[in-house]
Amino acid sequence: MTTVSWVTAFLDLPPDVHAAGTHFWSAVTGYAVSPARGDDAEFTTLLPPVGDPYLKIQRTDADGGDTAPGVHLDLHVTSPEQSSARAEAHGAEVVHRSEHGYVVLRSPGGFVFCFVHEPLAQRPWPTRWPQEHESVVDQVCLDIPPAAYEAECTFWSELTGWPLRGSVSRPEFHHLVHPDGIPVRLLLQRLVEPAHGPVTGHLDLACDDRPTEVSRHVGLGATVVADHGGGWTTLRDPTGAHYCITDRDPRSGLGR
Repeated sequence: MTTVSWVTAFLDLPPDVHAAGTHFWSAVTGYAVSPARGDDAEFTTLLPPVGDPYLKIQRTDADGGDTAPGVHLDLHVTSPEQSSARAEAHGAEVVHRSEHGYVVLRSPGGFVFCFVHEPLAQRPWPTRWPQEHESVVDQVCLDIPPAAYEAECTFWSELTGWPLRGSVSRPEFHHLVHPDGIPVRLLLQRLVEPAHGPVTGHLDLACDDRPTEVSRHVGLGATVVADHGGGWTTLRDPTGAHYCITDRDPRSGLGR
């Protein structure tokens, strides 16, 4: 088991949509954008006004085949090398060992994640908007083809040591029960289609007034894809990536 002390969600944006995506997610969260860093100034961080950052953006290399927006995770651990060895024992594949100390891996189903050593501890509170409601990006949903679902659920629970919990009303969903203070929940969704292929991911927000929050996002350039009634709304951001606004409590992350 690897002790994960923090989780960062990374938006991976190709060059042609990087500026639009950065502007949109900064406006959605109310977080400022940090100065760029990295060998090619490819990394930025969304900076909450209070608390430690947990949302970052990477401009991907279109020449390397990264032509669509995506999401990956950074898992914060004491020793990326030791954690990587444990992950390999559970079926992960090491993709890259960086001279900067982080390790890039793929889960058995093909989802990219990194082990990093960056001690962070103060979870930001939800943002309160002028419309008198609150929202926060607090979840990454792993979208898993059915052929890989059971193995992927087992992998993430064994890797983190976090208990796996199912949904009584939605058997296609499981989530990992993470320790208090970690800003990003992990939800695992069994897709209907495609039956095979790599695991992907998308961001979810929790809010206490979904119609008002959806309207705010549409005003910022999002498009509503589907309203799922008493649960969540699926939208498409200006980069073309799907994400969801949910009815979960923005402070506890639990359903209401």
